[in-house]
Amino acid sequence: MGDHACLGPYVDCYNVARIELGEYATVSQYSYLCGATHDYTKLTMPLVPKPIRIGARAWVAADAFVGPGITVEEGAVVGARSCVVHDVPAWTVVAGNPARVIKRRVLEGAASDSIQAGLPVP
Repeated sequence: MGDHACLGPYVDCYNVARIELGEYATVSQYSYLCGATHDYTKLTMPLVPKPIRIGARAWVAADAFVGPGITVEEGAVVGARSCVVHDVPAWTVVAGNPARVIKRRVLEGAASDSIQAGLPVP
């Protein structure tokens, strides 16, 4: 977990593989980060670990599911109760089941311009 990153109450972090949260990333209550799947093409259905990365300043809202091997890029927002089965581009808002891009995340103010440009915030 990066500096100031937060896992809310009752988050299920199934970290069979590495799950990484960037600085200031937030995963809200009751969300599920699923770091593995099974190979259903084999009779024994072996466990297949797949890492998850939640980028800096990203927010996974309440009760969302983030599937194995997913990257939620910097500044992205995952809407409440969404099911994320594809990577989420930086500074976008996604929602739904399956989660789809709804719009671009644009912050207001001079500090936000620095954040989105990747510059340090004064």
